[in-house]
Amino acid sequence: MDKKIGFIGCGNMGKAILGGLLASGRVPASNIWVYTPTADHVAALQAEYGINGAQSAQEVAQATDIVFGAVKPNVMLKVMGDIASSLNKDSLVVSIAAGITLDQLAIALGHDRKIIRAMPNTPSLVNAGMTSVTANALVSPEETDAVLGIFRSFGQAENVPEYMIHSVVGVSGSAPAYVFMFIEAMADAAVLGGMPRAQAYKFAAQAVMGSAKMVLETGKHPGELKDMVCSPGGTTIEAVKILEEKGMRAAVMEAMAKCMAKSEALSKG
Repeated sequence: MDKKIGFIGCGNMGKAILGGLLASGRVPASNIWVYTPTADHVAALQAEYGINGAQSAQEVAQATDIVFGAVKPNVMLKVMGDIASSLNKDSLVVSIAAGITLDQLAIALGHDRKIIRAMPNTPSLVNAGMTSVTANALVSPEETDAVLGIFRSFGQAENVPEYMIHSVVGVSGSAPAYVFMFIEAMADAAVLGGMPRAQAYKFAAQAVMGSAKMVLETGKHPGELKDMVCSPGGTTIEAVKILEEKGMRAAVMEAMAKCMAKSEALSKG
């Protein structure tokens, strides 16, 4: 990619994008500019990655073709308004701020701007992210593909229409929390059975990671994969019976429905 990339803000998620982008070899460090309000943070990123440090958000906007807005949601619209007049004519702005809509971004940046709304999740920090990408009508398919490629450098990414964004929150953005709870519960049970806690976390986490990999790589339905583990009259079907009796599926679905409803309520202010 011969584009120049800018980052305004570079916290955990911004750094995950930056690191993935550089590790993929898609863009040389010399084509990347970063600005954060903390000069020491910029200097540290320069030292670690060899990127260009900027003195202001406006400098990033002027110097680059694709600008990642990676600041907190509560300041995103103000920052976008501050850089609007500094952007180049064909600049593409990518916001990773949760809850900020394309319409809100367009009001801050101008309705003639190319804008993408992206939602990565925290496993992006370990190169296993899942990101939704939602472009406005001015973004070309080629530009969307370029941004998808950036997010795929540290995980998976898919095009998602904006009306589905609350489902993305439920099934991806917030979902690591549910999975962490499941891992913790399984580890607690293993500890109850006599296993040391550190070892229990390792066994539980690896089982979850391996199971997810089977879903992604075999193409088999999760129910079919579950059936493969459940021997007649065996230990696994005994555990599955209890999970069904306790309403595991219904609890997960209800929790996610509440999560999606909260996301929709927050987006309406």
